[in-house]
Amino acid sequence: MHCTRKVTDNIYWVGGNDRRLALFENLFPIPRGVSYNSYLIMDEKTTLMDTVDFSISRQFIENVQYVLAGRTLDYLVINHMEPDHCANIEVLVRLYPEMKLVGNAKTVQMIKQFYEMDLEGKVIEVKEKDELSLGVHTLQFFMAPMVHWPEVMVAYEQSEKILFSADGFGTFGALNGNIFNDEMDFDRDWLDDARRYYTNIVGKYGVQVQALLKKAATLDIEMICPLHGPVWRSDLGYFIDKYDKWSRYEPEDNNVVIIYGSMYGNTENAANVLAMSLADAGVKNIAVYDASVTHVSHLIAEAFRCSVIVVATPTYNGGIYPSMESFLLDMKALGLRNRKVGILDNGTWAPTASKQVKKILEEMKEIEILGEVSIKSTLKPAGLANVEELKDAIMTSLNA
Repeated sequence: MHCTRKVTDNIYWVGGNDRRLALFENLFPIPRGVSYNSYLIMDEKTTLMDTVDFSISRQFIENVQYVLAGRTLDYLVINHMEPDHCANIEVLVRLYPEMKLVGNAKTVQMIKQFYEMDLEGKVIEVKEKDELSLGVHTLQFFMAPMVHWPEVMVAYEQSEKILFSADGFGTFGALNGNIFNDEMDFDRDWLDDARRYYTNIVGKYGVQVQALLKKAATLDIEMICPLHGPVWRSDLGYFIDKYDKWSRYEPEDNNVVIIYGSMYGNTENAANVLAMSLADAGVKNIAVYDASVTHVSHLIAEAFRCSVIVVATPTYNGGIYPSMESFLLDMKALGLRNRKVGILDNGTWAPTASKQVKKILEEMKEIEILGEVSIKSTLKPAGLANVEELKDAIMTSLNA
């Protein structure tokens, strides 16, 4: 049975949801599942905007065939060739042998890498600002390389002012019948997943996202149709502003996140003492995470959100505690910058983690180290003064 919804009078959501998938890209926990969005434009030429992951192929094909109602499919626009969106290209080519594949030069190259298909006469290759008339609707294409693959492009439908944004403006989470942002409480139920999706999937490519936002700013956009998560048809400026902040590595909140690793609770205790001291000084909504039990994707999202990060780690085998090192290296790989960082390290006989944390941070851009606290085994009353010094430096930063 089909599961479709009208996006506008002649454009349909024909995607689907996977609530069984535990890990997106086999890396990121998605307890609420994920949606794979695809859109079908019904005009003189029928046009499908991307496909879906193989896991929901049956539902997807039923949706497409229901909306087509016996018509053929004229065009398949391929904005992104990642397998969660391109998995059904070959199926559609078999079902609709006259269908044309619309993509850029890199798209065509990747189709050949993924599939053994004869593309002779089947491809319409587009470049920046090329247009494709469907009848009443006209698509215009804009290249968005490295948002977050090199072949990515977006498509702007001129008559209804819709941006088909590929993985841009995407979100983790399955859609529960409500596909539009104004049918849900986005701040309560979706913002954390949207932030975690952006920071971990696209976060490294802030410069490229900024380039795409500049292109989008020249268009009159009334709706954004991404490949994951809600369709935006109201309050677009809210989500665009989030993407602008995230891609400029500007903190959303002038606040503190404390991330610690701890074997026996002593480093955790020092982190909690610092949190209490900050709270006594008036800091609200402090976030504290154990890196051993919180998935690194959540830690990255919080590091993007907050202006101040405190890294608390014991020395382990002469190095940084493994879960903390994983977080730091991921933060470095994703290019996070423009943050203030406090360091707390612990070691019974050789507390050297702080030195190695600083080395990683110094290899990043626009990272200011606010201070360091080093303890041996446990935090003693005599060491509280050092914690207070770090607290004072954090307060100065928050109040600057």
